[in-house]
Amino acid sequence: GDADGLKTMRDMWSTPTLTGRHVRLEPLRAGHADALRAAAADGALWMLPYTSVPGPEAGESEQYIDAALAARDAGQALPFAVLDASGTVVGSTRFYDIDRGVPCVKLGYTWYAQRAQRTALNTETKLLLIDHAFLQWACEAVVLETSHENLRSQAAILRLGAKRDGILRANMRHRDGTLRDTHVFSILRHEWPELRHGLELKLQACAA
Repeated sequence: GDADGLKTMRDMWSTPTLTGRHVRLEPLRAGHADALRAAAADGALWMLPYTSVPGPEAGESEQYIDAALAARDAGQALPFAVLDASGTVVGSTRFYDIDRGVPCVKLGYTWYAQRAQRTALNTETKLLLIDHAFLQWACEAVVLETSHENLRSQAAILRLGAKRDGILRANMRHRDGTLRDTHVFSILRHEWPELRHGLELKLQACAA
């Protein structure tokens, strides 16, 4: 009946657990707070004004998770904890601005402990998430956005093979109150097979 259909839709758009060789992505939960705090401490990531990383103060990681789970419960986001091959939490990422009508999703709020940055873990995380969006949800597009100040993120998104859609000027503020121009990139469904192959080759090179 209708109730079964709604449950199926909810299940389909729930946060999956995705596992690769280098990374495990599991639904973010309150119990991840201490581990997130420890991950953010590797590189003092909260010091960067253009990131959304929780700070070291008591309660910040809890508030970060509470906000992410509230967005999940409102149907607006699907947040993950990112675990390395040893099972240690090294960061977080999420799908957000989910439009089930198109369907399309944004992928962001991504941060990793310094030791996990620019590693196979990051490449495989993107591969698993984008694959899920296109194959399981039949998305037409996956969108990635970042601050004009976050040059490392822009470079990483371009390395994925995403196309630069444009710049939303002064459309929001950084955590420190400064104005942010948002650089917008996207990958379309028909572009993904070729880009996916490129990411798989990168992963193979990392494992070699």
